[in-house]
Parts: sequence; C-alpha cells; structure tokens
Amino acid sequence: MKRILLDMSATIIHHGHIRLIKKAKKFGKVIIGLTKDREIKKYKGYLPELKFNERKEILENIQGVAKVIPANFYINERYLKKNKINFLIHGNDNFNKIEKKKIIMFKRTKGISSTIIRKRAAKNIKLIK
Repeated sequence: MKRILLDMSATIIHHGHIRLIKKAKKFGKVIIGLTKDREIKKYKGYLPELKFNERKEILENIQGVAKVIPANFYINERYLKKNKINFLIHGNDNFNKIEKKKIIMFKRTKGISSTIIRKRAAKNIKLIK
C-alpha cells in the first residue's frame, strides 16, 4: 500500500481538512505531517490556538488517518525518504520543494481556512463586547 503524506498545520481543524483526508484515503495509507508549533510561529507569525500534541490527538482520531508525524513548515525530498512516503497530497497552494511526480494536488475547499475562522471569531468577540 502506498504511503501518502498530507502536510498541514491544522491550527483550527475544519471541514476542508476532513475533505482532504477523505480524498487522500483513495490513494493509500494517510500519514499527516503536522507542522510543529515553532515552525508555525516562524512562518505564519503566531502560535497556534491548539498546541502540537492537542492537534495531533485530534487528527489521530479522525477516520482515515493512519499516523501523525511532526513536520517542518516545508517538506523536502529528505523528509519523504526518511518517512518512506510515496506521494505528497497538498492543496493547490503548494510551495514544497519536491519532485512534481511525487505531488498530487487538489483545490483548496472554497471559502474556508483556519485564517478565515480565526478572523470570524475575532469579529464575533468584538461584537459581544
């Protein structure tokens, strides 16, 4: 069975993540390369609402996820080889530096992202005050 990697930060887990996991299951065993907290801080400029171990626990309990492993923000060939990954599945916003023949891309789920949810929540908090 092929080993399929989904790299994600999953700072706020949403239905777009679930849809991507469902698609990935069709290609093989789903392994999530979950971005470490310090990498999120470095590349996105904030600490995630849920710490790495909290995000990991949630993802490990989603149907179709075989394993969750720590990952840097960017995935490279060395990481794929070390973890015996056959393909990376990613949204169409991929910037990972790996061979194109090892990437399967899907469009992002329209109208949803952790950033959108975060902004919506901040707006709603302001309305409450």
